[in-house]
Amino acid sequence: MTSNASRERLGLLLGFVGMAIFGGTLPATRIAVAEIDPIALTSLRTVIAGLSSLVLLLVLRRKLPPRALWPQLVVTMLCVAILFPLLMSLGMQRVDASHGGVVLGVLPIATALVAVAITHERPRPLFWIASVAGAALVITFALRQGGGALAAGDLFLFASVTVAAIGYAFSGRLTLQMPGWEVISWVLVIALPLSIPAAALTMPADITHIAVRPWLGLLYVALFSQWIGFFAWNAGLAMGGIARVSQIQLLQPFVTFALAAFFNDETITLQILLFATAVVVTVAISTRTRARAAPAPPQRDREPPQLAAS
Repeated sequence: MTSNASRERLGLLLGFVGMAIFGGTLPATRIAVAEIDPIALTSLRTVIAGLSSLVLLLVLRRKLPPRALWPQLVVTMLCVAILFPLLMSLGMQRVDASHGGVVLGVLPIATALVAVAITHERPRPLFWIASVAGAALVITFALRQGGGALAAGDLFLFASVTVAAIGYAFSGRLTLQMPGWEVISWVLVIALPLSIPAAALTMPADITHIAVRPWLGLLYVALFSQWIGFFAWNAGLAMGGIARVSQIQLLQPFVTFALAAFFNDETITLQILLFATAVVVTVAISTRTRARAAPAPPQRDREPPQLAAS
């Protein structure tokens, strides 16, 4: 009993660490895109994380994933390692990190919706009500912030939520076949043939003119958001239980707000806090009411209900 309790507590701690790391993604990206082009940022971020992953996989002598898993790895790679960070970076050029924190707060619902489609689940009606309510809240927030119209930054963020949800749902399925850290590592290694040429072509001509803060922002999103954060998060899910640890993700928007206020000098208004709280409530309801009414598919077709956003 004591051993199990200690393992669960460690799992909750690791889950919190992973969530906090992901919570810093938007503020760090906001800092980086101030002087680094979003395409260059995405390429460099993926190269740094990919080369780190390659070294780790070689040192540990991990075998190549089974051929049957490669299509899922490629889909995950395109969504998680390329499209999501690129679209998010484009969004962070145009809106504050705190604004993005509210919009991306609906990502767990989007991920659950994709997972439902993949696994042919039949969730309870309350799941659909909460999902629609969460989406409506985010759209309403974006419209209010944009003076009645959706800004370009919001469109980029909505697109990033869509591709991230697809990537995380497929990543969740893959974690049933191999450890979570190995999934993200192989995904990043597979991206190297694309990310290395892209980084070479988009590298700033004179890197000496870029200040230290944007470089630190790049290193953060490359090593922590894109790679190390998944180690802590996935380990926490495994040790503490998906149902309990995934609830920690409800705190992520508020971690983003705190970091955005401290590092980006952003003002966190009452409207932002209220909308974020409402979105978190819909996420909590949708997570708790996502249940299978139909017979469960084979184990290999299931996936965790929630993965943190990086």
